[in-house]
Amino acid sequence: MTLALIALTPFLGALLPALMIRTGRNACAVTAGGVTLFALILLLVEAPAVWRGEVLLQRVDWMPGLGLNATFMLDGLGLFFAGLILGIGLLVILYARFYLDRDDPMGRFYSYLLLFQGAMVGIVLSDNVLMLLIFWELTSLSSFLLIGYWRHAPEGRQGARMALAVTGMGGLAMIGGMLILGDIAGSYDLSVILTKGEAIQASPLYLPALLLILLGCFTKSAQFPFHFWLPHAMAAPTPVSAYLHSATMVKAGIFLMARLWPALSGTPEWFYIVSTTGLVTMVIAAVIALFKDDLKALLAFSTVSHLGLITMLLGFGTPMAATAAVFHILNHATFKAALFMSAGIVDHAAHTRDIRRLGGLRRLMPATFWVATIAALSMAGAPLLNGFLSKEMMLEEAVHTPWLGLGWPIPLLATVGALFSAAYSFRLIGHVFLGPQRDDYPAAPHDPGPGLLAAPALLVAGVVAIGLAPAMVAGGLVNLVADAVTGGAAEPVKLKIWHGLTLALAMSAVALVGGYLLLARYADAVARWRRAGVFAAKPVFDALIALLAALAERGTSALHAGTLPRALGALCVALLAMGFAGWGEGALAGSRETLTPPLIALAPWALLIGTCLAAARMHHDRLMMVLLTSVVGLVVSLGFVYLSAPDLALTQISVEVVTTVLMLLALNFLPKDSPDETGPMLRTAQAGLALVAGLGAAALSYAVMTRDGPTISEFHVAQSYPGGGGTNVVNVILVDFRGFDTFGEIIVLAIAALGIYALLDGALRGPSLGRVISWVPDQERSKDRHPMMLVVATRFLLPVSLVVGLFILLRGHNQPGGGFIAGLVVAIALVMQYVASGYAWTAQRRPMDHHGMIGLGVLVAGLTGAGAWLADRPFLTSAYGYVTLPPLEKFELATAMAFDLGVFLTVVGAVLLALENLSRVARFAEQPGPDEPMDVDPSAEPRTAQEKG
Repeated sequence: MTLALIALTPFLGALLPALMIRTGRNACAVTAGGVTLFALILLLVEAPAVWRGEVLLQRVDWMPGLGLNATFMLDGLGLFFAGLILGIGLLVILYARFYLDRDDPMGRFYSYLLLFQGAMVGIVLSDNVLMLLIFWELTSLSSFLLIGYWRHAPEGRQGARMALAVTGMGGLAMIGGMLILGDIAGSYDLSVILTKGEAIQASPLYLPALLLILLGCFTKSAQFPFHFWLPHAMAAPTPVSAYLHSATMVKAGIFLMARLWPALSGTPEWFYIVSTTGLVTMVIAAVIALFKDDLKALLAFSTVSHLGLITMLLGFGTPMAATAAVFHILNHATFKAALFMSAGIVDHAAHTRDIRRLGGLRRLMPATFWVATIAALSMAGAPLLNGFLSKEMMLEEAVHTPWLGLGWPIPLLATVGALFSAAYSFRLIGHVFLGPQRDDYPAAPHDPGPGLLAAPALLVAGVVAIGLAPAMVAGGLVNLVADAVTGGAAEPVKLKIWHGLTLALAMSAVALVGGYLLLARYADAVARWRRAGVFAAKPVFDALIALLAALAERGTSALHAGTLPRALGALCVALLAMGFAGWGEGALAGSRETLTPPLIALAPWALLIGTCLAAARMHHDRLMMVLLTSVVGLVVSLGFVYLSAPDLALTQISVEVVTTVLMLLALNFLPKDSPDETGPMLRTAQAGLALVAGLGAAALSYAVMTRDGPTISEFHVAQSYPGGGGTNVVNVILVDFRGFDTFGEIIVLAIAALGIYALLDGALRGPSLGRVISWVPDQERSKDRHPMMLVVATRFLLPVSLVVGLFILLRGHNQPGGGFIAGLVVAIALVMQYVASGYAWTAQRRPMDHHGMIGLGVLVAGLTGAGAWLADRPFLTSAYGYVTLPPLEKFELATAMAFDLGVFLTVVGAVLLALENLSRVARFAEQPGPDEPMDVDPSAEPRTAQEKG
């Protein structure tokens, strides 16, 4: 379980910083760092096996039928990215401890950071693409929290929304692409998909899958034209920016392109889409970066440019280009994290990131100067630093890559991109650190303590070490990862500083010299840039979002106007369409013979039809509608009895009794008549629509019932006893085969009860309480509120009902019954106590809190389902056995009884909570008690019965 533990450790540890912050900021940071270090150690333990060429797989079957399994894979690529994520994450945690102010909630920051870290590690270790998609979306959500960490800053909130919108859109597209890819390969496991490259590329669905997947990758990695969200994410704290740009989030798209390289690359579609997008992004972002005055904005666009460079290399589709891409991923992570941390140090010291207000910091901040300068020179591609080596490999591959049969476009544009990259790197050094000192800094610049400098200094040491001894420091790792990316097609490459006098070296020299000369004429370049009036993507995005919001609002207003006739009309049209679709091949009836109904079945059917017609005719009388509705429910329950479905009959009858009582109590505070809302013509049209829809539903039912075919009920009947240990098929379905559905249903029931409580509780506070107190009944009340006969009968029936409810609960696994029916029976008995003896008398004697009963029921059901994990079985898998206790006969014990108990408690609690709140309203309407809130608005005017309607 080591691989799963590596991925889950950051998630499990995310709670600790939020708790440890109470013991101090140092303890909080140490805890966050300890979680990351533990995951990194676990990764390093597995590293030797991967270094030997092994691919580690760990599979946990979850939903095999859907292909959704918790499967983890660790190969060279996964090891490389996981090491970057955890290693740089550890440095970011150290840096953030000294970067964040005392007013910043550090516990929340580290919790968000660990969630983000866990999502990224999950992506790079996932073998199942469906699980990868879950982690993919988690990165968008957790980055939203990190980018918007400073909630008081409008730019932070806007940047977080923009990042979530763009990457979320791409994520939705990628879901479709991954599903198509898995369907083509016949598996959703990456370890299988990567071996199906020829079949995937030969499929007619290859191009749609490719486009959808690349859309997800391009949006996540900020490729043109989706590049604009990343600079706006710079509103996040600098530790987040350093982490986001060097090892996480934007590298997720790069990782996925590298992971799917063996299956998707090598086609013209891959080459032209990926390489062209990368090349355009590289050049455009480099040009924009040169003219940015915000230090973090310059670095942000430089990240976009370098991501374009890596994307272009992966798009070339050759093993050597893939090797160069891997090498540059490593180099970019080191110098870019160091640069962002240096920018944060400058911002901390000078209280500004505006390059126009900086300059001359070399003597004031010498340590920061050297760290930032070395990292910037590496980003520019200066010799003897790691950035130079991978940039030269990129230019070498560009020289040998034609585009549309032409050999010059890619080398030329790659050189232009490298030239502008050198120019903005030199600008960072020259305009921030060189030049004369100023006397108008917002604050006195100075080098920070070792806490802030340690992390970027370690990264810069890596920059120099790789640049001076690439084969010794990074050669083995690069070859290992390149072999994993290309599926074994990459030849081992010996990294070295000098490759001789090559065209790539000349292009690199042109880029460095051209970048220096361009910076020397920077004033003229800025003037031309401003005169050009360059097109900006953000206004287009804002306008598009506003347009979509307006369309969504209009559509929602049209579809959800709050009118019941419109909703029912849509339902009737849907029923009509489905009904007549059941005709199928021009024949309504199927091959099954129909049975002649006996007279005993026709009589309730005629009663049902008559009741429904009476309800349509008398719908204005609300009391009569309640009674007619209950009659319909009772007739339906008779139909269940006739069709040998006693469980459904018991449930239907119990539900009818409970809902009828509750509706009558609620009707007490409502007008007894409904007003006319439609004219005769519209009512006639609605009646016609209802009639046609009813015929359509009947046709659909008839078509289904007269056709043969396998049904899932056959499986349930056959497996009820051997699989669930019960002879009552209905109950076994509810607590075992579809236990998860039942668990969700009781949660919905609990939420509904709490929602009723919240709504009615609001009616007993403020101005609403005044209206309740001033309420005047619109009909005369009975003088005998609690008839003696009803009181005596309900008190006699209460223990009997409780025994019956217990009996139904215990026998439900093998006989008609179960937790839901038992809960309704007991709820009815308790409801009758309220009705017969009043709220006050019953409330004084109730032994339980309804909120607690609901919570206990859901908890018992959930723990029963989770108990299956102890036996290494899926959630809510029932277990059963037989026990002999003298002098009793052998009897069965099943975990389904505990689950049914949870259902029972939830049902009883929900019904009584709704009843209690209706009773509270009635009690206030009569006379508020001394223990109730009296925040009545004295200006509330009494309402007449007509006004209350």
